[in-house]
Amino acid sequence: MNPDRELLVRGGMVVDGTGAPAQRADVLIRGDLIVAVDRDLTAGSHMQVLDAGGLHVAPGFIDTHSHSDLRILADPDLQMKVRQGITLDVLGQDGISVAPVRDEDVVHTQKQLAGLLGDPDVARDWRTVAEYLKVLDRGAGLNVGYLAPHGAVRACAMGLDNRAPDDKELRRMVRLLGQAMDEGAIGLSTGLIFPPCCYGSTDELVWLCEEVARRDGVFVVHMRSESDRILTAVDEMIEVARRSRVHVHISHLKIAGRDNWPLAGELLGKLHAAREEGLRVTADQYPYGAGSTMFGAILPPWAHDGGVDKTVTRLGSPEERAKMRAQILDPAPCDWDNFWKWTGPEGIVVSDVPSGRRPELIGKTVAEGARGAEKEPLEFAFDLLEHERMGVAMISFSQGDEVVDRFMKEPFVNVCTDGLLGGRPHPRAFGSFPRILGRYVRERGHLALEEAVRKMTSQAADAMHLRGRGRIAIGQAADLVIFEAERVTDQATFEDPMRFPLGIEHVLTAGTQVVNAGEPTGARPGRVVRK
Repeated sequence: MNPDRELLVRGGMVVDGTGAPAQRADVLIRGDLIVAVDRDLTAGSHMQVLDAGGLHVAPGFIDTHSHSDLRILADPDLQMKVRQGITLDVLGQDGISVAPVRDEDVVHTQKQLAGLLGDPDVARDWRTVAEYLKVLDRGAGLNVGYLAPHGAVRACAMGLDNRAPDDKELRRMVRLLGQAMDEGAIGLSTGLIFPPCCYGSTDELVWLCEEVARRDGVFVVHMRSESDRILTAVDEMIEVARRSRVHVHISHLKIAGRDNWPLAGELLGKLHAAREEGLRVTADQYPYGAGSTMFGAILPPWAHDGGVDKTVTRLGSPEERAKMRAQILDPAPCDWDNFWKWTGPEGIVVSDVPSGRRPELIGKTVAEGARGAEKEPLEFAFDLLEHERMGVAMISFSQGDEVVDRFMKEPFVNVCTDGLLGGRPHPRAFGSFPRILGRYVRERGHLALEEAVRKMTSQAADAMHLRGRGRIAIGQAADLVIFEAERVTDQATFEDPMRFPLGIEHVLTAGTQVVNAGEPTGARPGRVVRK
């Protein structure tokens, strides 16, 4: 990049990301930084000028929960992200990602993550976080940050077993986490419904989070429950924040299961009280009433003990299947997130089978797939997981729009996609940010435009401890999104999810246009944002 190259974004309504009222201003960029913001800046003969008249100019949107970890290597343009205005993806989510990894775990990790990250044909020749980030630094359409995954750190320190670490293993985990942050990770993530993260105790999390807090990182957490035990799960996170003094960021804040939706008020009361106490607690959410994750999450936690191969073996055992069935179909409140209980087979859609062996199932509910196979639905689900060696993704319709709306109004909740990118994905991967601007700002008046932009930019940057980003101001990164406020909207639907939004006219990553007049330019200026 030429550090002396200048670009003047002229005549737009600047929404600076702080929540302040929009005002007409010009923005001058030199290299990859904003160097002036004022009315009627003079364009020198050497400057490139981008006319933003009639458009709004905002900081680039930050996706604080992304699953582009492998897709970005196979498809660095990531059009589904940049064309909705996202200029920074935070990878390494849910405690399960691709680095660090031991030699002996590479194949297992590939199997385990296929339902979450897909299985693109990329060279998996890294082992450390530093080596993975070096690969990412080859360039993409957007910037990326990386969270050290709890499960990966745990596996490197003690393997995949369902047990507590001994003192030596725990110290090894802390050292590995510190190394990952020294190498550029911005914090730690965990997914307390996914193995091996779910085998970790509160005390284990506190030990690790003390190291994160010491390095001024963030702890990003998929809680142990988002349904029947959600209040207990929130209490655990508040305890971790209180004991370790770490900044806790709750991923994809939601309540799953109709019977649990009335808990929203009590849940928010706990979070408000924690913040009033001075604890750093924030959250993100996607603007939809359905979620998406690995299909293997329908199984009880014990079924995952020891890794994918052992889970597949259990699925092949009639006795083990019977035990799984009994727990999944038990109507009593669960101490684990029972996706089957929330929705039944009619509310779970097969969104991806990365092996390519079952294309006829993509987009069908489990109930429809079972009817076609002439099988009972849960047996069909078990068979699919066994035959695909757990490599299946799903969409689960388990949330309520009224709860989504209520959480969205909270000022400490920012926007994310949580987008799985393979197969026929959840529409959030293509539409989350424009959906906020179109549906929730313009059509419903649920949020003011300036507040919505704040949630997508400075609130997200502050939550991830990303300094110098998320605001239009002198010295800030020149990541911008320029959109037509009266037209911007998502087009992706559950029936047709891979449609790009309307109204996102220009996107700049590091001062370079990656979207021009709504179309991608092919430029790849994005780099890793290190701690």
